[in-house]
Amino acid sequence: MAVANMQRFASRIARNSSIFSINRSSASSSSSRSGSAKVADRIVKLFAVDPEGCKREIIGLSGQTLLKALTNHGLIDPDSHRLEDIDACSSECEVHIAQEWLEKLPKASYDEQYVLKRNSRARVLNKHSRLGCQVVLSPELQGMVVAIPEPKPWDIP
Repeated sequence: MAVANMQRFASRIARNSSIFSINRSSASSSSSRSGSAKVADRIVKLFAVDPEGCKREIIGLSGQTLLKALTNHGLIDPDSHRLEDIDACSSECEVHIAQEWLEKLPKASYDEQYVLKRNSRARVLNKHSRLGCQVVLSPELQGMVVAIPEPKPWDIP
């Protein structure tokens, strides 16, 4: 009985295979064209100045955090931050953003300002400081310039 059911199912598929192949080919060609366009549209190119003063081009994706883009390019240690959660921030998550780009970002939240002040030890907030985990990349930030500050003396092992 199971063999008979399988044979009926196979004959139905054979009769309808032309319909399935048309639908699959048109769906796959349209999704592959739109899929690649979507990824290209999400690319955000930035410039990062490392602690030695070298300017490097960084590529991130829209919707990704600045921290993730910098980590992917080896500028920030991935172990310095867990789960992109503001409560897990260390001073290595801090970046300095050029003034003209700072104005294009949303204002820092109270929690972000608190973490930055806590990490500065001087309790004076640098107006260019932001937490990389809190800056979400968008197409409007194309060309943004960020600087990775030198490690603070109390963070060096």
